[in-house]
Amino acid sequence: MPAFQDSIDAVRVAAQAANDIKAMDIVAFDVSRPIAITDIFMVATGGNERQVLAIAEEVEKQLHIQCGRDTRSREGVEEAQWILLDYGDFVIHIMHKQARKYYDLERLWKDCPQVDLQLEHQFTLDDDQSEEEDSDSLMAGFDDADMRSRFARQEEDEGKRS
Repeated sequence: MPAFQDSIDAVRVAAQAANDIKAMDIVAFDVSRPIAITDIFMVATGGNERQVLAIAEEVEKQLHIQCGRDTRSREGVEEAQWILLDYGDFVIHIMHKQARKYYDLERLWKDCPQVDLQLEHQFTLDDDQSEEEDSDSLMAGFDDADMRSRFARQEEDEGKRS
């Protein structure tokens, strides 16, 4: 059974949010057949730890604002090498470019159909070489400790709501 349209629409919101923060090589796979516990895996790449954290924060923010969705769990925030945002029916992987290259998740899911994310312009790792200064200026207002503390506050707030 293919992924539900609701999951596809939410992943498109996540992809656009990641793209707005210049995430690279954003791709999503319909993994509903081989996995059955989730519909879609989306993968996006950040050029450095600050960007990985910023992408994750923007994805969470936009999914909450536009879709009323909140993560069931999140992992990897401390290291900011591979942040996993689990929404139940879809999972978002935001990876540092070195981790993305090392783990090569596309190889694992190459037999699954890709989800059309409907992004007008996607950034690629090739763009990263020429736009490294732009990415650094985009992230200039953020430091790693600030981003981690934002995630910690979000987790505390979620714990109070439970």
